[in-house]
Amino acid sequence: MSANLQSLESYWMPFTANRAFKKNPRLFASAEGMYYKTTEGKQVLDGCAGLWCVNAGHGQKKINDAIKFQVDQMTYAPAFQGGHLGAFEFAERLADLFPGYLNHAFFTNSGSEAADTSLKLARAYYKARGNPEKVRLVGRDKGYHGVNYGGLSVGGIPAARKVYGPFLPEVHHLPHTHNMEKNAFSKGQPEHGVELADRLLDIIEMHGADTIAAVIVEPMAGSAGVVVPPKGYLERLRKITKDNDILLIFDEVITAFGRTGDISTASLLGIQPDMINTAKGLTNGAVPMGAVMASDEIHDTIMQGPPDVIELFHGYTYSGHPLACAAGIATLDVYKEQGLFERAAELTPYLEKAVHSLARHDVVQDVRNFGMVAAVDLKPREGAPTARSFETYLKAFEQGVLVRTTGDIIAMSPPLIVDEKQIDTIINTLDDILSSLE
Repeated sequence: MSANLQSLESYWMPFTANRAFKKNPRLFASAEGMYYKTTEGKQVLDGCAGLWCVNAGHGQKKINDAIKFQVDQMTYAPAFQGGHLGAFEFAERLADLFPGYLNHAFFTNSGSEAADTSLKLARAYYKARGNPEKVRLVGRDKGYHGVNYGGLSVGGIPAARKVYGPFLPEVHHLPHTHNMEKNAFSKGQPEHGVELADRLLDIIEMHGADTIAAVIVEPMAGSAGVVVPPKGYLERLRKITKDNDILLIFDEVITAFGRTGDISTASLLGIQPDMINTAKGLTNGAVPMGAVMASDEIHDTIMQGPPDVIELFHGYTYSGHPLACAAGIATLDVYKEQGLFERAAELTPYLEKAVHSLARHDVVQDVRNFGMVAAVDLKPREGAPTARSFETYLKAFEQGVLVRTTGDIIAMSPPLIVDEKQIDTIINTLDDILSSLE
């Protein structure tokens, strides 16, 4: 603890059992490559890319140098009726990378803001097009789209919603695709569940396609515990939305920037959504930032009216922040120069084989993987849900490995610079811990 720090009480921590944490804190002091170092000098192998975001690993010199240079040039420029070249360059670079006609980047400060922005853009698009009655939004059970009210409204994780309602009206939810009976221990995309996309047809029949603006889904539901899309499911959603003049939004805050072996899951699977939400790997977690990649059709339709009048009353003080743009441009360079998307695709089979070796434990009820993401689903203890997974998390940390826990699920999403030996360390550590829990 710093000599000037008297206690930990002033900081109200997010998504944390604050009282328990502050009795036994886990504090990081530095990071380099694949490792954190704690304030006590302990080295911890990062098995989850910070919080799904440090895709290129910690301490990338090119990213750090870009931020330092920008600090000396200009730390802020107004985002309204002004700008700086970095924002335009970064947007252009992103437009070149993302699939098809997603040629316009609207910068936010987080994935939560990206989710709300995409929902607002969907409604704004139909109003500009002359269809103001198209306001309904469709999310999905187990979906996570951040913590702002738009994202919470379309999201479907009960614990994230239960004390904050009421939420936005005119919102509906598709069923989730997590089928333990048919798909447990699938390697990659599971075989069963494509038909669940047709539940969108029920919502359309009930309310009319002429009232629905957008469907928003995570291609892979990360915060719900790595729920992998069944084969053909996302493609079927795209066809239904296209046939019924409904926008399709992919929330790729977790899955974009190499996590599944390409710039996006949309690119990987050859699907063309109308918008993609991003954050996390956008700047390698170095500076907070999010972005919505929107289609030419959405952008051009909203760009109406007199040319000297604001077309879209939406934005943030820190949209396209100079430091974030500098970090983002350098991050794209690192991804390309180090071939990290290709590296992720090459390492995916190794991670898959390694993590599925944990299926041998009696306490494991499922193992899932998709790209460079994997999850081990543990049987909950009777009367103590989440206890087994959190105990696993704590024991792994004590042994120098950082993983994620959500419910009774252990999730892994290591930086894409990970090597096979480090994957082995993560899996062997969990293997030993799971043996001790049986």
